[in-house]
Amino acid sequence: MTATAKNPATINWIGYLAITLLLTIPVAILTVRSGAWQQGLLLYSVSFAGSALVLLVALLIMALPRFAPWRRAAQIRALFAIPGTLLLLSVLAGRGDYPPIHDITTDLQNPPQFVTAAKIRGDGSNSLALQTEVLEMQAGAYPDLQTLVISDSIEEAFEQALATAGELGWEVYHQDLNSGVIEAVDSTAIMGFKDDVVIRLNTNAEGTLVDLRSVSRVGIGDLGANAARIRGFLEAFREQD
Repeated sequence: MTATAKNPATINWIGYLAITLLLTIPVAILTVRSGAWQQGLLLYSVSFAGSALVLLVALLIMALPRFAPWRRAAQIRALFAIPGTLLLLSVLAGRGDYPPIHDITTDLQNPPQFVTAAKIRGDGSNSLALQTEVLEMQAGAYPDLQTLVISDSIEEAFEQALATAGELGWEVYHQDLNSGVIEAVDSTAIMGFKDDVVIRLNTNAEGTLVDLRSVSRVGIGDLGANAARIRGFLEAFREQD
């Protein structure tokens, strides 16, 4: 008789479930990257929540005296539930107090407009039409995002903006120096979510104005991703100046 057969069914099922949930995490990621993001995120959430539940049950069982002879077996099986649980905790810790918006800009009064993004984003993507309530929520959540004013010529700033986008790994799909517009797409590392960015450059008496707008193609809230992307660009842009 094998060691597995000697274990109570409860102990064995902890292992079966923990391994299954662990394997569903890469499946969920591949599902999202294939384009079925709603189904993939649902599976992702089930994997995380299920792993946390399995780990909790394993800990409770290990605490019961009647399962004392099989605590080691329960510990080994519970290890497979730890990755999903840790990922769940990291997601919850990273949520912060972000508003449910996914369209962020440095110019709330006159946001940069996309020229070609609508054709590339596809019919199922979020609208590029900005609503007043979204701008109001952004103003409260990200007051640090402002127009960058520099002394460089618009030609110099345009080349610098292109270089910065390339440095950040963005794929530029539209550029027009005459209108001072650059459009690009940035993909998230794990899930492969695509967010579109427009960089607008123009001049006034103060100098060259650099504005950005970053918009998620799918989803309602972005957990601060678009604001972080704009901050990252502005920081890298300044470093090149």
